[in-house]
Amino acid sequence: MWKAFLAGVVVVLAGCAQIPLSPQEIADRKMEPVPGKAVVYIVQNSFGVYAAGLTFDDGTQITTYPRTFYRWVATPGTHTIVSTEGNLNAAIKLQVEAGEIYFVEHLVTGIRGSTTDAWLRKIDDNAGRRMVANGRL
Repeated sequence: MWKAFLAGVVVVLAGCAQIPLSPQEIADRKMEPVPGKAVVYIVQNSFGVYAAGLTFDDGTQITTYPRTFYRWVATPGTHTIVSTEGNLNAAIKLQVEAGEIYFVEHLVTGIRGSTTDAWLRKIDDNAGRRMVANGRL
């Protein structure tokens, strides 16, 4: 009886173990500037279960998931990020400078398993850093 109980406890504890961070994720979480470039972190909200796509003006395409982040290193200047799911009019235009770090929140909602709406908004440094620290690459 005790062996079965202990085996169950071991299984539960093993299920609680977190996946270790990759070397890339460890580097990206440092949130350090890149000389001559701007760094833009895209973070998805922590509620819901909906994935949604984004397209960057340099041709990069990604999909965000709840509690995830993406680190985009961009040339200085004006850049546009556009939603490819949900609200297809959702877009943000950013004026970025070399050596600076920016944070954009990707808010995504849905119903019955599909994305229904998405918004993009620039967020402040403290909120952005907190969301990246609590998110996954």
